[in-house]
Amino acid sequence: MADEGARRVIAHLDCDAFYASVELLRRPDLRGKAVIVAGSGPRAVVTTASYEARRYGVGSAMPASRALRLCPHAIVLPPDFEAYRATSQAVWEIVRTKLERLQHIGLDEAYADLTGVEKPLRVLRELVAHVQEETGITVSVGVGPSRLVAKICSDLEKPAGFVAMGREDAARRFADAPPGKLPGIGPKTAERLRELGIETIAALQAASPERLEERFGPRHGRELLARAHFHDDSPVETERVLRSRSNERTFDVDVASLEELEEVLRRLARELCEGLVARGKQGRTIGIKVRLDDWTNVTRARSIDGWTNDVEVVTAIALELLRTYAPPRPVRLLGVRVAAFEDDPAAQRAPRAARAIGGGGGAHEQLSLPLDGDLPAASMSVQ
Repeated sequence: MADEGARRVIAHLDCDAFYASVELLRRPDLRGKAVIVAGSGPRAVVTTASYEARRYGVGSAMPASRALRLCPHAIVLPPDFEAYRATSQAVWEIVRTKLERLQHIGLDEAYADLTGVEKPLRVLRELVAHVQEETGITVSVGVGPSRLVAKICSDLEKPAGFVAMGREDAARRFADAPPGKLPGIGPKTAERLRELGIETIAALQAASPERLEERFGPRHGRELLARAHFHDDSPVETERVLRSRSNERTFDVDVASLEELEEVLRRLARELCEGLVARGKQGRTIGIKVRLDDWTNVTRARSIDGWTNDVEVVTAIALELLRTYAPPRPVRLLGVRVAAFEDDPAAQRAPRAARAIGGGGGAHEQLSLPLDGDLPAASMSVQ
């Protein structure tokens, strides 16, 4: 247990171009070449790319067709998630031998709390060297007094970066960067900030709290200002609480028929509920996600008085949400989600929040970390 009075030392460990790195370990003849890991369907997206491909502008979540236009000589490999999971397990087993307080964020990254650890930077340097020696995977590390500072630092000198920085140093170092550089500020929020004339982190730091709260609401406005000054006291959660499960499908061809969308939604809800029943999980918030053909993302959600994993209940609410929204354009992706589980302390606040999301009639944008690394290994997601 760390000394509660000690200064916080938080690290973000991020495996460099993880999926591509695993592929290069198996295919050393491809080292130094532009490699893209992506599926083969017409809607395939890049899960990750080697740094040689990234120099051409190729990035995660980009349509594979666009990636090949940017880098036509790239070598495209299909993803092998079984291999990625096995390598991930090997990496984090080594990390856990040295770090006790660890929070995993997907296969390729984690936060660690080293508060009270003697010579934490030395411990981290020796650890990443050991990981590379044993697994061949390079890990970039960011270190700071918070998860926010650690996360933004880990991306500074990739690959194999190692950057430590204090809060005030970070506020100065990134002052000229756009607000979207900050973890937790997505494209929609960045665009709304631009509409206010706020195009740098420095401008956000100097923004009037009243103006931000008027535009984004009291909670979100205060949070944006705190992030701009790199204030963050969020803990490293060593015991991860399952907050939601979702199931979604990306269509090869955009779907305009509501009847067809409803049939897909029924199937997605059935598969999701089967998984919840198998895990003994019940939630009280049911939601849908719709991505239109112009890439507009819309979510709708509703909470009920009790917890459920009943397929008829989940399906009925999901269908009602879809019919009420009535997508105005063809749909590219459709998903269903169950959240606010009975063993989640935050679930007691779910009904009010979910009604605000579902009842207001507008899309809901959550603050979340940007997708900088590899994409998830499957469409079934855990948040």
